[in-house]
Amino acid sequence: QRTDEELIKIVTLQRKDYQPMAVVAAEEEIKKRGIDSNKVEEVKTNLETKNNEKIKIDSKKVSSWTRLLNFIIDSLAFFIVFLILGFIIGLFYNTDNQLAIQLIGYILLIIAFCGYYVFMEYKYQKTLGKFITKTKVSKPNGEKAELGDIVVRTFCRLIPFDRVSYLFTSNGLHDRFSGTTVIKED
Repeated sequence: QRTDEELIKIVTLQRKDYQPMAVVAAEEEIKKRGIDSNKVEEVKTNLETKNNEKIKIDSKKVSSWTRLLNFIIDSLAFFIVFLILGFIIGLFYNTDNQLAIQLIGYILLIIAFCGYYVFMEYKYQKTLGKFITKTKVSKPNGEKAELGDIVVRTFCRLIPFDRVSYLFTSNGLHDRFSGTTVIKED
């Protein structure tokens, strides 16, 4: 049922993670499939490279306290963007209708929130908080996150309790669902 790569991984890199009988069964399956030793070495080398890259990225992940500091700074920055947008709209649109004011307020809140996070994290891989703490958003393999990842990440921030989820897990909900992480800059 396992792929060739999974079998090779079992008999090479993860040998100690399996019971001896499982390793023997994997070795027999490799022989049965006719996978030659060159292929085994090639796959083993690729897996070792991927594993080393993962270890390198994992060592660059930031602490929950850094994430909390990013949140505080970004909340202030987002609020300032919201106030500036509100001031600008107020110069051009003046009404006493409380319902219209509330509606405009909610629309500005959404625009400021999405605009701040999507623009900053897609364009720079970081927000103001991440600039200050010298961290950035990336995919788990260290590559730059794509626009779709950033949009998902931004909307997942609206999930209740997302803001504190990174205090209990290595990645918050918005990281887990968007396939991103926050790492130290090189």
